[in-house]
Amino acid sequence: MKKGNIYTTNYIDTFIEVAEDTKVSCGTKPTSKVNRKTIAEMQYEMLVNNPYEYTSDDILFQVFADRNDLTKAEYKQAREQFFSKGQPCFRASPLTKTYGFGIHADSNGKVAIFGMETELYEKLQNDPKLSKTKAMRTSKK
Repeated sequence: MKKGNIYTTNYIDTFIEVAEDTKVSCGTKPTSKVNRKTIAEMQYEMLVNNPYEYTSDDILFQVFADRNDLTKAEYKQAREQFFSKGQPCFRASPLTKTYGFGIHADSNGKVAIFGMETELYEKLQNDPKLSKTKAMRTSKK
């Protein structure tokens, strides 16, 4: 989505469901690689530790900033540059494609994560007030 010259990955009142071709049957915590946390692990930690505190844009930019060792002083300009072109949203995240998590965006665009095996996932999936969209498939049909 685009607002003026800035793109956004934020959703409002939307539930991103797990990809049709996920290989897991429940939400599975991402694991670290050798010496560095993965993008999925960084996103997971922000979502689990701060439900409904951040927007999708906030999380995606923070992961980018952390992976690129940006200082707080660099954030404003880097964020503008980061969102000056379209970025993949949580539909393309390994959390929704591979690790079995759905992402709920509330009426303020703040997001939280839910394992596909949970009652809350099912409740959000069946909520008629929410827009639903599936995560992108991992493989082509």
